Amino acid sequence: MLFSPLIDQLIESLRCLPGVGPKTAQRMAFYLLEQHRDKGFHLAESINQAMQNIKHCQQCRTFSETDLCALCASTKRDPKLLCIVETPADVIAIEQTGVYRGYYFVLMGHISPLDGIGPEKLGFDLLQSRLKKSEISEIIIATNHTIEGEATAHYITELVKPLKIKTSRIAHGIPLGGELEYTDSGTLADAFADRRHYD
Repeated sequence: MLFSPLIDQLIESLRCLPGVGPKTAQRMAFYLLEQHRDKGFHLAESINQAMQNIKHCQQCRTFSETDLCALCASTKRDPKLLCIVETPADVIAIEQTGVYRGYYFVLMGHISPLDGIGPEKLGFDLLQSRLKKSEISEIIIATNHTIEGEATAHYITELVKPLKIKTSRIAHGIPLGGELEYTDSGTLADAFADRRHYD
């Protein structure tokens, strides 16, 4: 123990955040304690309120303070489109493009047997129920381009097959502004496989 028990506890608590190691946690703790205690109280209250009041949307599973999130409650979206993503952050990323106007389903993760995450933890029962009851005509799978993301996409495809709903997968390839000579071979191979024809 380098500091008082409460300081050690604060530093250790801050380490639960992703990418925050011991030095960063110590710097954050001292920043709040030295001259920004009002911000520390505000942060503590915000975390407390969020942990108590934010739950999952009953329809898409993203974070929400109400039973239905704002996107699911909207009547201006296309009810025939459903985009399946891994996290709430993915929803925000897609929404910021302004090109998609359908609804979402958030898995809150991906299939990862090594981490003990199987299909039963990703809400596939809720997804199946939703697909059977709704007018969805196309599912867009937007899981990450990782081994786990691909395995999850494959599982979804097999799950949807008996329902005869059109299923598509977001393309992978070279990012806008990217240069071929700096692109890894896997990304380049995907770009060739997902190439579009000009009319």
